[in-house]
Amino acid sequence: MQIGSRRCLLNPHSGTADHAERVRKAMEARGFAVTETDSAAHTVELATEAGREGVSTLAVCGGDGTINDALCGLHRADALDDVTLAVLPAGTANLLAGTLGIESLDHGIELSDTGEARALDVGVAEGAAGESTAPFLVSCIAGLPANASTDTSDELKERFGTLAFLVTGARETVAFDGLDVRVESPAESWAGEALCVLVGNARKFVGEGGQADMEDGQFDVVVAEQMPARGMAVEAAIHRLLGEETPGVTHFRAAELHVASDDGAPITFSRDGEVATHDRLDFRVLPSALSVRVGDSYVPHPE
Repeated sequence: MQIGSRRCLLNPHSGTADHAERVRKAMEARGFAVTETDSAAHTVELATEAGREGVSTLAVCGGDGTINDALCGLHRADALDDVTLAVLPAGTANLLAGTLGIESLDHGIELSDTGEARALDVGVAEGAAGESTAPFLVSCIAGLPANASTDTSDELKERFGTLAFLVTGARETVAFDGLDVRVESPAESWAGEALCVLVGNARKFVGEGGQADMEDGQFDVVVAEQMPARGMAVEAAIHRLLGEETPGVTHFRAAELHVASDDGAPITFSRDGEVATHDRLDFRVLPSALSVRVGDSYVPHPE
């Protein structure tokens, strides 16, 4: 196999930023051509190039945001069907890696050329006319958790890891005004004031476990109604952010979905950690669109 058919995009700044040298050595030993990325736009550009040049395996080292940047590049190159993606988790939360059964950075390196490849669904979010179409693998979130991911500082991430988002979210709950929003699918509709709208592909937000079925061609959708802010305890905020099933939560599954502002105010969406503002997003699932390396603990069809 030519080395050019296997590439690794390495974000040296992800997480604790101490992994670059060992990842480069390990991946080059496995026959991957390694390129460091210096920005999100650079990652998109490199992944687009890899897709257009017919790379067979693209390994991506970084957090969920870096993985999403690479996914955007492959989507831009119309190469989702042609490339196998290998995830090397080096971020703070690494939500996708956890779902894929990838336990550590070293485990991801090991799986990059030996792990089972599964055909997984890819979510697509499309804005209003003139706005680009953006893919995602984990989730797209509107409302309080999106604001929390935007405002969580690097210092908090370093101190608390994944819990940093919950700490920020609990702080913000008392000040969050809610979303005046409409959510529509072919079988379900909801309108009113919401705390958040959660659209999961790899991530499930209610019930036992946190993994959604990535091979069923459907999103796992949750709408949490806005709560009276002044009387809400921090524990209640954390339960909401953890997706515990509580009154005022609407949960359904759908292959397509429309989320729109009902009062004209823009909505902040966090798509696999990438934050953008839209008046409306239209979601659809691309079934079995991308081959991805998984670990032994990956569950293809969780209950």
